Amino acid sequence: MGTDASTAPLRVERATLRDVAQISALNNLFAPDGLTLPRNESFVTAHIDDYRIIRAADGSVLGCVALDEYSPSLVELVSLAVLPKAQHRGLGKLLIDAVSTLAERRGYPELFAVSLADQLFLHMGFAQSGLEHYPEKIARYAKISRSELSLSRKFLFAKRFSVE
Repeated sequence: MGTDASTAPLRVERATLRDVAQISALNNLFAPDGLTLPRNESFVTAHIDDYRIIRAADGSVLGCVALDEYSPSLVELVSLAVLPKAQHRGLGKLLIDAVSTLAERRGYPELFAVSLADQLFLHMGFAQSGLEHYPEKIARYAKISRSELSLSRKFLFAKRFSVE
């Protein structure tokens, strides 16, 4: 008998091209409720080096997250999603930590995220911020949908890194 998803050791790894369809589907599972922005397979493919995932014992994707660069000095944490059957096991924290480390290693001075999960991001070392500090994000939201400009229930969080 194999190890089931609830007892398998969890680790974050780089996504590969074979994960594209699963990442897109996982992300888009939460898009109708406004928890994620829709991501098609071409977006995921173009950003595959920026995605980190957690796999189940059978190799399927349980969770994902990515970095989306705005400029050499600003990057956003996007596409944070965990399958409902795998939630409440700390996967979100593992993914946020992994992509924060990636952003810092790549030399970004700041990482920001838009989320409903305010306590999660505050616990992970982010500080609450405001959309007005990110004109790049406002410009992207304006291209997607005016309704995205009104964060309503969402919060914006930022984490600064010491860059040498």
